[in-house]
Amino acid sequence: MQRRQFNQWITGLSAGTLSGLATAQAPYPQSPVKIIIGFGPGSGTDIISRLIAEELRQTLGQPFVVDNRPGASAQIAATAVAKSAPDGYTLMLTSNTTHSVNPHLFKKLPYDPIADFTPIGGVAYFPFILAVNASLPIRTAQELVTYSQNNRGKMSYAYGTPTVQIPCEAINRLKQLGAVGVPYKSSPPALNDVVAGLVQFLVVDLASARPHLQSGRLRALAVTSAKRSALAPELPTVEEALGLKDFDLAAWTGMFGPAGLPKEVVSKVSTALTRSLAKPEVRERITALGAEPTPSDTPAFTELVKRQLDIWGRNLALAGIQPE
Repeated sequence: MQRRQFNQWITGLSAGTLSGLATAQAPYPQSPVKIIIGFGPGSGTDIISRLIAEELRQTLGQPFVVDNRPGASAQIAATAVAKSAPDGYTLMLTSNTTHSVNPHLFKKLPYDPIADFTPIGGVAYFPFILAVNASLPIRTAQELVTYSQNNRGKMSYAYGTPTVQIPCEAINRLKQLGAVGVPYKSSPPALNDVVAGLVQFLVVDLASARPHLQSGRLRALAVTSAKRSALAPELPTVEEALGLKDFDLAAWTGMFGPAGLPKEVVSKVSTALTRSLAKPEVRERITALGAEPTPSDTPAFTELVKRQLDIWGRNLALAGIQPE
C-alpha cells in the first residue's frame, strides 16, 4: 500500500472510530422510546401512561410512544419487555397485576417479576375500597363482620378479577364471615349487582365506585391499603377497622425496564418521572382518574415491588386461592 493510500485509510479509520464513540456516548434518548402496557386503550393505566409519555417527551426531547398489548393478565406485555434489549428504548408502565399478583396465580410465568426487570420509579395508587349495598344496616367494617356472622348462608361478595377477589376472600376467611364469592367476567357487572342488591359487598377501585357512592346506593367501609388514601381520608384502613396486620392490598402503578438497564438511563428516566409527578397539573389529572399520585425514586420503588410481591402472596394463600 502506498504512503498516500495508507494515510487516507488511517484518516478514514480514525474518523469512523470517533463517530462510533460519539454515537455510543450520545446522551439518552437519541430516538423514540416505546412504553409497553398490558392493558387496553381507555383503561386507567393506559390514560396515565399517555400522560406520563407526553411529560417525558417534553422533558427528554424524544417521543415516548404507548404500545398497548393487552391479554393474559398482562403477561404478553411483561414478557415482551423482559425479552427486550436493555438499552432504554423499551420500557413498561404496569401495575401490581404483573408483579404482585400473577406470580402467585400462575404456576408458570414466562417472566420473573424480580430478575427480569429493572425498577425505575413509582407513579400512582388506585385505592381499593371495601363497600356494601347501602340498603344494608352496615356502616363500618366491623358491622359487616357482625352482620355476616349473624346471617350465615345469606351473604355473598362479588368479584370480577383476582386482584379484588384476594382481599375480599382474605377478609372473608380471616374474620369468618361465611360469605360466598360470586365471580363475574369483569368488575363493572360485579359492581352493578352489588348496587342492585343482588350481592351484598365487594372490594372495588374507588374511581369505579365513586358515582354509586355519590348517589347513595353504595357505602364505603374501609380502604385496603396500609395507609389511608388522600382521596378518601375519612375511610379507615382494613388494618385499623378490623385489626388485620400487614393488610396492604392496593393497585399500584410504576415504570420498569428490562433487566440490566444502564444506571444512567434509570437515573434519567426516574428523575424526569419524579419531576413530572410533582407538577400540580399532572397530579390533578391523575387524581381526576381516581388515582393517587405516589412518586418514588428507584430504591424506594424497588423495595415496594419486593414487599408487595410478598404481601399479595401471603394474602392469596390466606384466601385459599390455588395457582392455575
